[in-house]
Amino acid sequence: MLQTPPEPLAAPVIDTHCHLDIRDGDRHPGATADPDDLLAAASAVGVQGVVQIGCDVESARWSVQIAQSRPWVVAGVALHPNEAPRLHAEEGRPALQAAWAAISELARDPKVRAIGETGLDYFRTDESGREVQHESFRWHIALAKELGKPLVIHDREAHDDVIKIVEEEGQPDTVVFHCFSGDAQMARYCAAKGWYMSFAGVVTFKNAQGLRDALREVPDELVLVETDAPYLTPVPFRGKANGSYLMPYTVRAMAEVRQVSEQSMAQTLQANAISVFGPFG
Repeated sequence: MLQTPPEPLAAPVIDTHCHLDIRDGDRHPGATADPDDLLAAASAVGVQGVVQIGCDVESARWSVQIAQSRPWVVAGVALHPNEAPRLHAEEGRPALQAAWAAISELARDPKVRAIGETGLDYFRTDESGREVQHESFRWHIALAKELGKPLVIHDREAHDDVIKIVEEEGQPDTVVFHCFSGDAQMARYCAAKGWYMSFAGVVTFKNAQGLRDALREVPDELVLVETDAPYLTPVPFRGKANGSYLMPYTVRAMAEVRQVSEQSMAQTLQANAISVFGPFG
């Protein structure tokens, strides 16, 4: 079941990170909507394209298939930072290597516009899995550089090590911090490196003042917006299933923080999304 949609945006935007394939009604009540219904609802409020992210081999294949069959969908593929150590621990190194090979093959499809989400997650993966997590991150960086595609980073409670590894490996031409969670100082550092920072519904949360402070530090040319749907649902629907159609709440909050008009904010976000991920439609 979808929530009551917001008023349409003053100008179109692109959701640069979502998971149309995750429809777990137990964990996310109401998250069982059909992907095409979600895409139609998004289009009705001015979201004119989405980047569908696959986080394991199965979801990466699904992501490529939906991108191939829907003109306003493009894909990103990777092994999520928590998936690589899980696979290694449960099925062994051959399984991990086979998964990397599958991701590499899928990543060459022209509708795959990014390598990610990859990176480090110290919240869900403990120290026993971090060596594999680091190795997988480095592997994905190499793939992004080989294919000349943007690197989409998942960084959860691992800021210093994420930055260290990117700098050690040598950054791809385009780097995106998905669901940016750093502070203002980190935003300034990323800006100096030319890294994009993408903001989700967390920016609407009452307890997220530090994130709003960071948002103010991001140059116009490096700011992106996403939903990470069905996660990180913006206020006023926090705690319910997210969808790209709820993005106007986040865009309007970002415009308020940056003290610009809704139309100007949307136009900046749209131009940056196309710059990173290429044309949609």
